[in-house]
Amino acid sequence: MRNRGWTIGIGVIVVATPLRGQQGFTRFFPPEEFAARRAKVIEHIGDAVAVMQGTTERAGEEPLRQSNQFFYLTGVVEPRALLIIDGRTRRTTLFLQAYNEGRAGRAIGPYLGPGDAAAKTTGIDVVMPRDSFAPAIARLAADGRTIVTPFRAEVLGSESADDPGALARANKRDPWDGRISREEAFLAHLQSAAPTSEIKNLDPLLDSLRAFKSPREIAVIRESTRQAGLGIMEVMRDAKPGMHEYELEAAAEYVYKRGGAYGEAYFPLIANGSNMPLTHYHRNEALLRDGDLVQFDWAPDYANYTSDVTRVFPANGRFTPRQREFYTIYLRLYQAVLTSIRPHVTGREIMDTAVVTMDRIMARYHFTDPKITVAAAGFVQRYRRNPDGTGLRAVLGHSVGMEVHDVRNITATLEPGYIFTIEPQMTIAGGELSVRLEDMVLITETGYEVLSGFVPIEIADIEKLMKQPGLGAHLLKRPK
Repeated sequence: MRNRGWTIGIGVIVVATPLRGQQGFTRFFPPEEFAARRAKVIEHIGDAVAVMQGTTERAGEEPLRQSNQFFYLTGVVEPRALLIIDGRTRRTTLFLQAYNEGRAGRAIGPYLGPGDAAAKTTGIDVVMPRDSFAPAIARLAADGRTIVTPFRAEVLGSESADDPGALARANKRDPWDGRISREEAFLAHLQSAAPTSEIKNLDPLLDSLRAFKSPREIAVIRESTRQAGLGIMEVMRDAKPGMHEYELEAAAEYVYKRGGAYGEAYFPLIANGSNMPLTHYHRNEALLRDGDLVQFDWAPDYANYTSDVTRVFPANGRFTPRQREFYTIYLRLYQAVLTSIRPHVTGREIMDTAVVTMDRIMARYHFTDPKITVAAAGFVQRYRRNPDGTGLRAVLGHSVGMEVHDVRNITATLEPGYIFTIEPQMTIAGGELSVRLEDMVLITETGYEVLSGFVPIEIADIEKLMKQPGLGAHLLKRPK
């Protein structure tokens, strides 16, 4: 795919065809990528059939984003699409709403409808009208076929799997609501249409496939991470005392939108001063005060894939001596964790290696503030005494992929193709100083790659970058 670029500050953004403008089928992956994923499903389900529903139209005037499980197997971005993958025949059938010339000609332009053209575009064997789905299910039911389908609530943009599931459960429990999820309704319809068929959960299989990323997925996540990093760099350039936290959000959003992002991977976590110990603070209304630190944690939803990067910087562009002491020891301990990561090892092995390095750093570091000494010692101790050596989440951050808290690692060790973050936090009791950095890490055959490693993290590099003019200096300049 050929791209054009433009410069923002000192960074260059690669512009791809944006997801927000697509109709019918993604432009970021070829049909054979999805065909290979469906082939893996077929290998696992044997004589059963996999049945799925895509997402619905949006209630308002916003572009459609397909749910993650459906997108993963099809790349199709059409509302109310349905899918049958037949393990016995090894064929896939997609069911789409009838093509509406009025919708195409007067509203949105050409889109996917039933027929050979859609089959060629998507690489799916057969694309039928949606009203053919019920007879197809009836035939499978008459044959007593086992059906596997996702049980989990659909996941869209700015969500991870736990989020819509929790909402669905809360709605169902609420005596003034009580509605069931789309997935529960779909399951009930399947059980009614195929009463003698056994119905199993497809989510564990799809999650196991999604855990390790393909080369094309890695390329897309790399671009999402690049945009996240460039956005943070623009925020650093823009930041000044007297600004509101939400003004920093604007600089990063500009970068993401110009880069072709669909939207946000999660709400912007911009914490200034006393808000920094709150890991999911997102009011973003506080003023940046002279002498405060700022924590910026935000990333785009790019081509149905996300990123997660966090940096900390001074609002006025200069770390105070006390901030330098606190930030530097945190950074050295953070880097000890990072450099302990390697493929084919367990979380316990990573912790053991990191603690040895951290003990050496602590012994050599020149502390002048007892509170910082206590905070740093506590940081190290959390790694030393953690009894769960196999749970990588206890050591690291979380998987990242189609969701910012993506499907979990399926192995006890770190294996190539796995992408995750590290994001340990260090806070002085009472919250007067707190730092949490976060980087995107890709496990490779020979080691690891920090996808976000280009984003300044050392004090000298941060202060140098913050001397450069930001977007606000250009966009908000008043004419003389």
